[in-house]
Amino acid sequence: MTRVLVVDDEPQIVRALVINLRARTYEVDAAHDGATALRLAAARHPDVVVLDLGLPDMDGVEVIRGLRGWTRVPILVLSARHSSDEKVQALDAGADDYVTKPFGMDELLARLRAAVRRAEPAGGGEDDVIVDTGEFTVDLAAKKVNRAGKDVRLTPTEWHLLEVLVRNSGRLVGQKQLLQEVWGPSYGTETNYLRVYMAQLRRKLEADPSHPKHFITEPGMGYRFEK
Repeated sequence: MTRVLVVDDEPQIVRALVINLRARTYEVDAAHDGATALRLAAARHPDVVVLDLGLPDMDGVEVIRGLRGWTRVPILVLSARHSSDEKVQALDAGADDYVTKPFGMDELLARLRAAVRRAEPAGGGEDDVIVDTGEFTVDLAAKKVNRAGKDVRLTPTEWHLLEVLVRNSGRLVGQKQLLQEVWGPSYGTETNYLRVYMAQLRRKLEADPSHPKHFITEPGMGYRFEK
């Protein structure tokens, strides 16, 4: 059973989420501030976190950074902040998706399901492939990346983006295709998501992120992975 950690200081939103999630057989824990959220995450190991940014004791971005210090759990941000800069800041800190308040429950649940799917381990069979660039290796079956003898920690969304590019090695993958495969069919124009996550992948995996050899941008078109 999937366990969800809901973090929000608005009791009516927490109550609505708890009722709707439990009705769909999710197990739910709730926290009303950042410190409680971090403690519950460490104790309960949720499968996905739904996080408000406007918490009473700390900014939600700090909670994201705290979680990303030790876990790759999918984080779905829920916030009344509408500016693109704030969304990018949350995504850059390690969030996997962003839903703006007020929100539709059906859309939120669909995005939550998508976030959980992206975090699921790959199955066996013909997809058991290890790609070696000489600088880092990508194990598609184990969902692991190793660079200089050390595992590289990626968020579920970073991994999914990497996986799509690696499986299409040498081929241009269009912006719309990447957005829809990684974030879902309702996406197609949020190219700022791609810029943020490609920058993160380059920072973590490229020897010189400002002059990438493996994650190539085709301006206005998409991205290409080269071994």
